[in-house]
Amino acid sequence: MILDESDASDRRTLAELRADPHIEVIDRWDEQKANAQSVLPPLAPEIMAESKRWAFYPWRKTVVSILGPRSFRALRLDRNRNLITGSEQDRLGRLKIGVVGLSVGHAVAHMLATQGLCGTLRLADFDTLEVSNLNRVPATVFDLGVNKATVAARRIAELDPYLPVEVNTSGLSAEAMDAFLDGLDILVEECDSLDMKFGVRLAARARHIPVLMATSDRGLVDIERFDMDPSRPILHGLLGDIDLDELPGLSNREKLPYILRLFDIQGLSTRSAASLVEIEQTLATWPQLASEVSLGATAVCEAVRRIGLNEPLASGRVRIDVGQALDRVAEPAPHDESSPSGADCAMAAEPPESAAHLIVAAAANRAPSAANNQPWHIETDPNSVTIELSTEHVATLDVDYRASAVAVGAAWFNARVAAAKHGVLGPADIAGHGHRLSAVVKLADGGDPNLARLYEPMWLRETNRHRGAAVALEDGVVASLEAVATAEGARLQLLTGADEIADVASIFAASDRVRYLTQHMHAEMLSEIRWPTTDSMEPGIDMRSLEMDRWELTGFHIARRPDVIRKLAEWEAGAGLGNYTRARICASSGFGVVSIQGDTLADYARGGSAMEAVWITAQHLGLAVQPLAPVFLYARNDDELRGLSPDFAAHLGSLQERLRALTHTRADESHVLLFRFSHAPKTSVRSLRRGLGTVSAAAMTGSG
Repeated sequence: MILDESDASDRRTLAELRADPHIEVIDRWDEQKANAQSVLPPLAPEIMAESKRWAFYPWRKTVVSILGPRSFRALRLDRNRNLITGSEQDRLGRLKIGVVGLSVGHAVAHMLATQGLCGTLRLADFDTLEVSNLNRVPATVFDLGVNKATVAARRIAELDPYLPVEVNTSGLSAEAMDAFLDGLDILVEECDSLDMKFGVRLAARARHIPVLMATSDRGLVDIERFDMDPSRPILHGLLGDIDLDELPGLSNREKLPYILRLFDIQGLSTRSAASLVEIEQTLATWPQLASEVSLGATAVCEAVRRIGLNEPLASGRVRIDVGQALDRVAEPAPHDESSPSGADCAMAAEPPESAAHLIVAAAANRAPSAANNQPWHIETDPNSVTIELSTEHVATLDVDYRASAVAVGAAWFNARVAAAKHGVLGPADIAGHGHRLSAVVKLADGGDPNLARLYEPMWLRETNRHRGAAVALEDGVVASLEAVATAEGARLQLLTGADEIADVASIFAASDRVRYLTQHMHAEMLSEIRWPTTDSMEPGIDMRSLEMDRWELTGFHIARRPDVIRKLAEWEAGAGLGNYTRARICASSGFGVVSIQGDTLADYARGGSAMEAVWITAQHLGLAVQPLAPVFLYARNDDELRGLSPDFAAHLGSLQERLRALTHTRADESHVLLFRFSHAPKTSVRSLRRGLGTVSAAAMTGSG
């Protein structure tokens, strides 16, 4: 009985119960309410506004306060998410499931109710609970002598007083069978009687109701999809031609041949098979264990979930043998991302003494690029160093080779710095047409003190992904960074306000989520990571350079799995995928955007030169620098956004507009790259790069 405090009649009934000295009243409604208020996302106001209810349990002589039906269900099943989604829970909550036989069936029925896999339960058993049942039926001595179906129904009512449970305590005669099966979606059969097993299936098959059965020996589960194939034979045809009318009169010993055909004598556990010999000798009936009963209930519940959600589930038989699995126990494989530190990770501050043109080429090759892919060919001779865009390295985020052009521009800046330091800086220029782009530094007597002073800092430049601390930027630092960007023909927009930086963090977190949830970008992202123990000599992004704490590293391991990412995309979830970047941006002293007028590859290359100048200068001034490129950075129209991620193109466009507005970017400007500046310790490791493998043989000998 459920009583509603907002109903006058129910209030009178409740007052009468309270007045009865034999009735115990338990009121923990405030605790339940507080618990419901902690659910994420918050429950709808109309659900939280439900009035207080009371459940009366006559067999316990107790009245208990409970939440209203919608808030109670939402809170009770909250820990099912996302193993069962809200919409899946609603679909399963419409199922009507019948359970026949409430010894083994008790565990099944209770688990179905606990997991919220049904909207109505119908239970049938004519037998009463005995002491010998308590080895496997989760009841108590207070239930002895009570009908087994009633015992199960009471226990379920104490779990969920709102779940309708119908009880048949008189057995399933032909007339009762019709009423019991009427409207059922699934039937679980757990009878001891062989004739009932057969008869209930005949009736279920005629109504196209699937039948599930768990046998408590080595996790045996039978599935008969009469809903999909109403012509399939009863019990998989294992009993052959059998006269149903003869079965009730057979003794246990006379039924044994049928039982052996049904349960496969070769598949029985050794102890169960040996016990069959002892039935009616030293054993009254078939032995069963609670652990096997619980295992069977687990398997049946999973089968119910699949049928209810229309997921693949064929007819047939399967064994889920825990004992056999435990026989195969093995030590877990070691999980070690640590790697030797030292030589394989070391990078010289500058190359050993060599010809000036080779030093300039090496400096160019030291430039940053997306995923350290070094998208260039460098050719050199004593008179010049030429950096040409390579289109061999194709990546989704490198839309129309714009990211590669930025990298070529950074390499060009490094070459100029090295040439200036060694007094051989001649004319330098960037030229491009279509996808052809080259950046040239002529080597002749000449220098530039402003560039030359960045020579040592240029070799020390690195990406610092430590979270760091948000210490305010000094005015002189800001002015210096803006000046070097301007000197290279670009503009640096700096954001330092906490609210502005938080807005940027939300944009980048949303962008990261899209990158994870878009299958090809997720695969590319993982291919860029180098795991020191397996990829120590490969260029890319060294995993250790991500500076992840244990929690972040655990999350990354989970997010590496394509199946997990597909499921998050299906749920339209995954907001936490952007937390790594969000946390770092929010810990920034400032956030910088390098912009350039124009949108050709040559323009992006000039922007890349400015980007490198800002980066080197910022680090030289004591800042930790982390470059950041949202998914949409190099997309310039809707078609290019769709090329990045068809499913998220509109969302990416919205994020792009937000970022341009936040950074006050003009219509004729293109974003080159974005930085976060902070105060942080030195990096743990610097990622490796390819050597100058594309330098011509003539250049290496110094001829030309």
